[in-house]
Amino acid sequence: MPRTADHDARRAQIIDGLVRVAGREGLHAVTMRAVAAEAGVSLRLVQYYFESKAQLMNAALERLERQSHERWAARLAGLRDPSPREVVEALVAEALPTDPGSRVFHQVWTSYAVLALTDPAMAAQPFVEGPDRLERQITGVLAGAGVGDPETEAARLLALAHGLGTSVLVGRRSPGSAMRILRHHLDGLF
Repeated sequence: MPRTADHDARRAQIIDGLVRVAGREGLHAVTMRAVAAEAGVSLRLVQYYFESKAQLMNAALERLERQSHERWAARLAGLRDPSPREVVEALVAEALPTDPGSRVFHQVWTSYAVLALTDPAMAAQPFVEGPDRLERQITGVLAGAGVGDPETEAARLLALAHGLGTSVLVGRRSPGSAMRILRHHLDGLF
């Protein structure tokens, strides 16, 4: 009986290989060949599922974003009838690299953004859709809570979270310190 491929599982295996390479050696070390070796598959199989490195990297970012959303949903599920402030705090807490999963997400996303500055193929990929969705979510929560100018406040809050996230990644600030600063900002909003 011929074997049938589980295409979603193969794609996930390859994407996980990219994430491990990027998390261990940095995004600049990601090549189709390195990902194939890390995932334990042939280079030809990687090329079958992903036509280009940019396409593979975009798929990895989408997967990491889904995982980040799942972690955020789990944070909210742990709260009973969360207030708007608790919802926003859960969102921005996920925007900080505080554990191995969120750290890899932020490392890959930040590295991707830097590479996209000089690589038109990467810049053409929709890697900013995730932060845009997050900003819209925060804007909606802030608007529902009656916070003045919710769009500006959501943009400012995300800019603060991303800046603090970068300072955590480079070791300038601890995750706890970054979260204290975000909570101080939220105190002023709510």
